[in-house]
Amino acid sequence: MLRRLRDAIRRRAFGGAGSGGAGPGSDKPSVDEPGLDEPSADDDGSVLLLTIGYAVLALVLVLVCADATSLYLEQKKLDAVADAAALAGADGWSLDANGDNASTGLSDDAVREQAVALVADVGEGAQVVEADTPDGTSARVRVTIQWHPPVVTLFVPDGFTLQSTATSRTALH
Repeated sequence: MLRRLRDAIRRRAFGGAGSGGAGPGSDKPSVDEPGLDEPSADDDGSVLLLTIGYAVLALVLVLVCADATSLYLEQKKLDAVADAAALAGADGWSLDANGDNASTGLSDDAVREQAVALVADVGEGAQVVEADTPDGTSARVRVTIQWHPPVVTLFVPDGFTLQSTATSRTALH
């Protein structure tokens, strides 16, 4: 039963019946059957063009990923510099003793002095834009750096300005 159904499907699909070789009535298609002609002349080179297109697309994707990775890493470095500068700024506290009471406090000048000194040592081109104390116990530092893409500089010749802000708090027990 299944054999007859299979033979009927083959007859309809290939126009023949039987189970022999590639001749008439066989289940194997021959070159003379419709749809299996030799490629026409207008198909020549289409695979090469498609391959070149995919190669260019892959190359552009690799270059964009390299730039995105560089941007991410530069932002992480800037975050670390801002954190360290804020921590250094929080260490610029002064101790005020009034009788039996002692308190610590930060001043904007002390925070800025400590932050600028640290960024000058380890900043790798970063600049302190703002360093202050919003409440007298916290140091807030904002640093910036100019980032240039390592690969595709043609499209972004001026680069981007990256910035990072960090806050650190003074705590004495």
